[in-house]
Amino acid sequence: MIRVDGLHFAYPDGRVALQDVSFHLEKSETVGLIGPNGAGKSTLLWHLNGLLGAPCQAGSVFINGIEVGPGNLPEIRRRVGLLFQDPDDQLFSPTVGEDVAFGPRQLGLTDEETAIRVRAALAAVNLSGFENRAPHHLSLGEKRRVCLAGVWACQPEVLVFDEPTANFDPRGRREFIELCRSLPATKLIASHDLEMILALCSRVLVLDRGRLVASGETRRLLADEPLMLAHGLEKPHSLFHPHPHENFPGPSTVRQRTAPSKA
Repeated sequence: MIRVDGLHFAYPDGRVALQDVSFHLEKSETVGLIGPNGAGKSTLLWHLNGLLGAPCQAGSVFINGIEVGPGNLPEIRRRVGLLFQDPDDQLFSPTVGEDVAFGPRQLGLTDEETAIRVRAALAAVNLSGFENRAPHHLSLGEKRRVCLAGVWACQPEVLVFDEPTANFDPRGRREFIELCRSLPATKLIASHDLEMILALCSRVLVLDRGRLVASGETRRLLADEPLMLAHGLEKPHSLFHPHPHENFPGPSTVRQRTAPSKA
């Protein structure tokens, strides 16, 4: 569903954000993207729906076989829903209903079809009846769910999350984790919340200084404390006291790239 091959990207000021990044996600997989601040996680996510263009870029990104490029961005953005870290960067309409309706209208749906999509999307995020509420009066958790409803109303095949549980209280975090788990799309989740990654993701990608330095099965990789510490992360607390019947293989089971390839 997602294939990234040899992706390299530098910003106009010359700062290199991504270097030779390659990975893939299968249909319906939920995969975590972790790494320290400044690792390039957000930059990578933005490439998945074409928010960053071709200049200063090499490599390719494919969504379900379609290459991300200037000629097909409307189709890519229909297929890939991106949830920004700050919901105030995503909400701009005077009411919740209008905000959720924006995407379906851009897809050319009729008013009746759009209304159906809006009701279904708000119901999916447990916000039925919020159509006439003002987004700026909502709590952080409610704003994030409105953003997700707006994305979900476009019926994407892929959902991309940037720090979805940042600044949540415990109840809001639990509710959002369950909501993410309930959505059937392929999901890539970038987060510092490693307990949430552990709860939701079957695999993890570790990004550091723009390079993919490790990938592997979530519990095995996150239990590798030397790897976590080497890349500015910490082993999740729950893995210090695993279930007595669990047996996690050692670091040798995790693919690592601690130095750039010479190829």
